[in-house]
Amino acid sequence: MTELQSLGLRLADPGSGAPSRRGGAGPSDHKAVTVDGTTLMVPVHTAGAFTSPFVADAPGADGRSTLRRGGIPIASIGFPTQPRFYARSTADGIPYSHIATLHGADVLATTVLQTCIRYESRRKACRFCAIGQSLAAGRTIARKTPQQLAEVARAAVELDGVKHMVMTTGTPATPDRGALVLCESAQAVKAAVDLPLQAQCEPPDSDAWFRRLKDAGVDTLGMHLEVVGEALRQRILPGKAEVPLSRYWDAFEAAVAVFGRGQVSTYLLAGLGDSAETLLATSRRLLEVGVYPFVVPFVPISGTPLEDYPAPPAEFMRSVLEPLGRMVAEAGLRAGDIKAGCGRCAACSTLSRYETPLAA
Repeated sequence: MTELQSLGLRLADPGSGAPSRRGGAGPSDHKAVTVDGTTLMVPVHTAGAFTSPFVADAPGADGRSTLRRGGIPIASIGFPTQPRFYARSTADGIPYSHIATLHGADVLATTVLQTCIRYESRRKACRFCAIGQSLAAGRTIARKTPQQLAEVARAAVELDGVKHMVMTTGTPATPDRGALVLCESAQAVKAAVDLPLQAQCEPPDSDAWFRRLKDAGVDTLGMHLEVVGEALRQRILPGKAEVPLSRYWDAFEAAVAVFGRGQVSTYLLAGLGDSAETLLATSRRLLEVGVYPFVVPFVPISGTPLEDYPAPPAEFMRSVLEPLGRMVAEAGLRAGDIKAGCGRCAACSTLSRYETPLAA
C-alpha cells in the first residue's frame, strides 16, 4: 500500500467509482481506492502515476477490479461509488458537490473559504497548493455559508452514511486565520445533524479561539506544519512561514488542553526535503505534547510550481512510517481513537497500518 501511494496508479477505466479530484485543497489529483478493506487516496493524475507499474483493470459487474504490478495480478480492489448527495442542488441551484465532497469512503470534506491571502500572492503562496484551481474551473464556490454546509452535511449522512466531516479553509486577512468562519460553520452543522467534526486552520492569534471552536461543536482540530526545517519553510511555504514555529508549538499545547490528547493533529509532508530523522524527531515532540503527527507522502499537483517535483520513494516512506507507527502506538494516540478528520480517515497515508502491530 505504501508503494502504491508513492508510485500512483494507472486506470484502464478512469471513470471507475467516484470521480477523481483535480486541483483544489488536498488531497488532489487522487482517486479513492479500497485495498484489502482499507481505503487509500492514490495519485492518478500526477506525472509519476502515468508511468506507474501499478495498473487497475476495468471493474467487472461486481465493481471489483484487478490490481496489477508489471502485468502480474497482485490484488482485488474496489472503488467507492459516487455518493447520492452529489445529485442534489440547493434551492438557488448550487450543486451539493460544489459545497462539500466525499473523501475516502465515508468522510465529508469542505473548504469553507476557497480563497487564501497566501495563494493570492505569487511571492507568499505555498508552492504545492492548488486551492484556487477548482474555483477557477467552476467546480466549487468561493464561500460556503453555514446554512449550505448544514444542508449538505445532513443529506450526506442521510443518503450516504457519512461518518465524520472535515472543514478546512483558506487563510483570510484576519488575525483569527479562519477560526471565526469555522466556528460559524461548525455551529450550523451540529445544529442540523449529529456528525463528528474536524476544523483545520493556521494557529489563530489568540488561544481563546480553541475554546470557541470547541463550544461551536468542533471535536478535533488540525493545524498543519507541513514542513519543519526553517530554510525549507521559507522556500516551500513563504507566506505561512511568517507564522513562526514557536507559535505552532504554543498553539499545540493550548489546543490539546481544550480538545484532549490525540484530538489535535498536524500534517507533515514527507519528501519535500525534511530528513527522516527530522520528521521522526518532530513527531516525537508532537506526541509528547499530545498531537497526532499525520505524516503523508508529498503528491505533486499539476499546475503548481512543484508539479514536477518527485513523490518520495516507498523506501523513504517506510523508513519514517515503520518507526513512527510504533511511536504512535506506544503513545496511545492511534488513528482509530481520533473522533473526526484526516487522521481518523487515514486515507492519505499508510501510517495507521504501521500502528497495528501494537494494537492489542
